[in-house]
Amino acid sequence: MPQARRAELDARAIILLLVCCVLWGLNQVAVKAALVEIGPLWQAGLRSAVAGLLVWLWALARGIRLFERDGSLPGGLLAGALFAAEFGCIFLGLQFTSASRMVVFLYLSPFVVALGMPWIARSERLGPRQWAGLALAFGAVAFAFAEGLAAPQGPHQWWGDAMGLAAAVFWGGTTLAIRATRLSAASAEKTLLYQLAVSALALCAAAVAAGETLPAQLSLRLLGLFGFQAVIVSFASYLVWFWLVRHYAATRLAVFTLSTPLFGLLSGALLLGEGISGRLVVALVALAIGIICVNR
Repeated sequence: MPQARRAELDARAIILLLVCCVLWGLNQVAVKAALVEIGPLWQAGLRSAVAGLLVWLWALARGIRLFERDGSLPGGLLAGALFAAEFGCIFLGLQFTSASRMVVFLYLSPFVVALGMPWIARSERLGPRQWAGLALAFGAVAFAFAEGLAAPQGPHQWWGDAMGLAAAVFWGGTTLAIRATRLSAASAEKTLLYQLAVSALALCAAAVAAGETLPAQLSLRLLGLFGFQAVIVSFASYLVWFWLVRHYAATRLAVFTLSTPLFGLLSGALLLGEGISGRLVVALVALAIGIICVNR
């Protein structure tokens, strides 16, 4: 039986969410830095494969059964396919549109969750003040990336934007699929393993089909960047995220993900010397106000 979820986020959940969002923001920097040595599809596919192996070893060590029949296979395959489709749309879309535009379209995903969750759990319906807070939080992200939005990217920019919007739908759809199927009662380890296994197969196959080549040698720099993505982000932080999805209201969790791109900008400023603009400071303040409105 699916257990009752907490409607409000407690201090533990907020701290874990903020840590995850900071790590996901740092991950944007790690992915960007690694692209000079390895293609995006191989990068995404191989990190899913390594993280999936770690999840299996973690579950084995803790005595968590991953392969018993519990009726979660259809939901697991659906969530895994949506997870892989999200990354596929992101990487394909970036060939036609800018990273700034992709971020803004991608982080429409909390609206997908907010619109879909009442059909699954009526208790997670947002009120007018919460919708206003969600809109404010999204507006903060759009404001932070406004300068990149205006830059033209060529005649096929609309195609890249459409792929970004599709990625948002797939990301939100993954959360909804987890909550609407037998995965809602499965362990976080099993939920994550479904997505990592399916995405590893799909993305590595896409890398082969796209003609991406693997690096001839692995530098210490690449190993460090890839290790961070696979171990810290795809294994540890995603495991925490799916544990949160199992125990707390999805609509309250989704709005926190809007802080990820801003943490990415902040990480770039601190680690890559890109500078902290007044626009970013205003966006962070507006984001904080929006998150408070949704969760109070």
